[in-house]
Amino acid sequence: MEKVIVIIALLFLASCSKEDSQPCNCGKILSDDPNDYSVVIRNECSGNEKKFVLTPGDWMTAYVGTDICISNQSKW
Repeated sequence: MEKVIVIIALLFLASCSKEDSQPCNCGKILSDDPNDYSVVIRNECSGNEKKFVLTPGDWMTAYVGTDICISNQSKW
């Protein structure tokens, strides 16, 4: 009986662990710079702004005001 209670308690605690429901690596493009193919993005989770340098091909389709996700970056 004690083992059952311990197992139930462990399952309950595991279900309460806080996990991010979204990766938080996406946001809205605020500005761009053609000199270095960079964009400034405001993170949709934290509200922080960060500059990212893109490849010329990616920069050509990254329009100011649109949403973008940076796949090789976690939260910022």
